Amino acid sequence: MSTPRGEVRKLRRGFTGLVVLGTLLVVAGVVGLVYVGVATLTTMLLFGWLLLIAGVIGLVHAVQSRQQDYFWPAVLIAALYLAAGVVILRRPDVAAATLTMFAALLFLAGGLFRLVGALVARGAQSGWTLVQGALGVLLGVLVLAGWPSSSVYVIGCFFSLAVLFDGLGLIATGLGGRHIVGLVSDTLAEPDGTDGPDAPGSLDKGRETDDPPPKHVQPE
Repeated sequence: MSTPRGEVRKLRRGFTGLVVLGTLLVVAGVVGLVYVGVATLTTMLLFGWLLLIAGVIGLVHAVQSRQQDYFWPAVLIAALYLAAGVVILRRPDVAAATLTMFAALLFLAGGLFRLVGALVARGAQSGWTLVQGALGVLLGVLVLAGWPSSSVYVIGCFFSLAVLFDGLGLIATGLGGRHIVGLVSDTLAEPDGTDGPDAPGSLDKGRETDDPPPKHVQPE
């Protein structure tokens, strides 16, 4: 059976690992923002391999459950994953341009939806929703205005920012956890206090030593 101090050490090592992982992600995010073209290519290749792996797993699962009613739909979905993965790995530049166009349209549609919602349903958060909608529309217009050349940096920039903020979140979680574990460790390291001033009976002892000795009354 592990002691409380052993559990504290395990927690501290775990939170230290989170800090190290977060630092690596922050470094990767910064490098991706500096070399954004390489980050875009890396993102597309990673996405293509993930689709390939998902297609293979889906196909294996479909073959294992070939007696079920969803056999052919599962095979079709796995085949689509495999085809998309092959296309992305063969032409990552075209795939990046397509995803950039899709992202720009999503930003534009989401921004317009937020603008209309903020103007129609006014409330306490209408101003913030209006700002979000305007930023979404602006971002969508800027990406579409520079398309397809914007596809070189848009995907890589978004991916690098996501990695950077994930790393910062892990660092904050790890440091906060280490601080809490440190407080718990200090609490466990404190003595029992049986001989301290707050120990039971210490107040009575003090009173006994501080009170003057009783006077003896001589009998008449």
